[in-house]
Amino acid sequence: MTVEVDEGEFVRLTGPHRRELLVFCYSMLGSAEDAEDLVQETYLRAWRSFGGFEGRSSPRTWLYRIATNRCLTALERRERRPMPSGLGGPAEDPETPLTTDPRVVWLQPLPEGMPGDPAAVVERRAGVRLALVAAMQHLSARQRAVLILREVLAWRAAEAAEVLGMTPTAVNSALQHARARLGRAAAMEEELTEPAEAAAAPCSDATSRPSRTPTSPGW
Repeated sequence: MTVEVDEGEFVRLTGPHRRELLVFCYSMLGSAEDAEDLVQETYLRAWRSFGGFEGRSSPRTWLYRIATNRCLTALERRERRPMPSGLGGPAEDPETPLTTDPRVVWLQPLPEGMPGDPAAVVERRAGVRLALVAAMQHLSARQRAVLILREVLAWRAAEAAEVLGMTPTAVNSALQHARARLGRAAAMEEELTEPAEAAAAPCSDATSRPSRTPTSPGW
């Protein structure tokens, strides 16, 4: 038997959450286009199952559960996205060109002109910047979801646990692991940049240091 769905009620309950779902999916996937597709799929799945929605959870939690599951599935099918500036650490040969393999899927910034300016949803909490999304590429898919729900969207552990099918204790544990992993990734990036800065230092010292004469105390 087909259950008749009230379209107006569906729009009223789910419509207000579309923008923040777009930011969430972008943060998870690193692609504005993929985020749009996942949000469309989320709403399609929600519409198809709306007749069985009994209100045991909030519409927002229900939508996030669908979107999170779709994002986790999508992430399982692909490798980590590199930044457009390159593919990791410096090469031995400085003349080596950057990869031009068209199969490489690059990390994308969230377009400022995207309808509704979805970045404004989390702007009060430092926003979703390309650097943040790039850093999260070092995390597992589930750690990424926990970090976004808890740190960016400021969900309580119990709320995130309901979406992810975890216990609040497991959510807090995953959050600690995610923070630690991001810290290690940041430390590695600093180590990669320090040699270049150190190499430039002698040149700047030579030009800025005053010349000594034979009568100077240092001779």
